[in-house]
Amino acid sequence: MSSPKAILSIQSEVVAGHVGNAAARFALQRLGHEAWGVPTVILSSHAGHAGFAGEATSPALLRKLLEALSTQGRLAIADGVLTGYLGSAEQAPVVAEAVARTKAFDRTTLYCMDPAFGDDGRVYARPGVAEAMRDTLLPLADIVTPNAFELSVLSGLPIADTGSAVAAAEALKRPIVVVTSVPVPDGLGTLLVAADTALLATTPKLEQPPRGAGDLIAALLFGHMVAGRSVGEALERAVLSTYRVLEASAGQPEMALIAEQEALSAPPRLESFRLDTLAVGARAHG
Repeated sequence: MSSPKAILSIQSEVVAGHVGNAAARFALQRLGHEAWGVPTVILSSHAGHAGFAGEATSPALLRKLLEALSTQGRLAIADGVLTGYLGSAEQAPVVAEAVARTKAFDRTTLYCMDPAFGDDGRVYARPGVAEAMRDTLLPLADIVTPNAFELSVLSGLPIADTGSAVAAAEALKRPIVVVTSVPVPDGLGTLLVAADTALLATTPKLEQPPRGAGDLIAALLFGHMVAGRSVGEALERAVLSTYRVLEASAGQPEMALIAEQEALSAPPRLESFRLDTLAVGARAHG
């Protein structure tokens, strides 16, 4: 592991549970990074719990928080920016400004956009958020980590298998696209498309996984990449760590992130795990 990096994470915050920054911050810290969590919403818990409460951070407050970090010199030394769920479409320009300012200090600073606006065939974010992410944040991203549904929305293309997922990922025209929940015949696929490389990580499919899996895998993947790991190693470690946490949490309302924290920095082996390189000439044909 290289020396600790500083990562600015702009996404949802919950008082109890492990979604958004409450998953990403801990995961990044377990990888040895400094993680600065800026909330786009503040909720008592994720919306799956009865009686949850909270509200979106106003664009004005979001800008104040980011301005304060800039004044303190933190944006100037950030090695990466990770963004996730937005509480409103109006937050997107504020986030984009912070990303652009951070990258202006050092062109090697990476920006990872985790769309976090929908899943299972539906958009759960507020109206206009998906479009704001597509139009305002996506063009700035070095890494994009959608699930298959979000990739379909962002690209405008249907996804039915690995080949169509590769085509949709390439249509985004970003340096690295990592797609979770890709349909594969014998399990669940996580696809990475970068330049002339396409890798498919396959694990068994788990029933009733808790919420937050997308937030966790995006943070782990990004944390490994910011640390300088290759895309293949970052993908393998992030998938194995996330699978272990989800396997231990199946059927539970929250991820067993604390109980399984060792798996975040030292992912256990999984006999059924596969990491396949897709032939470049045949990628679009699955």
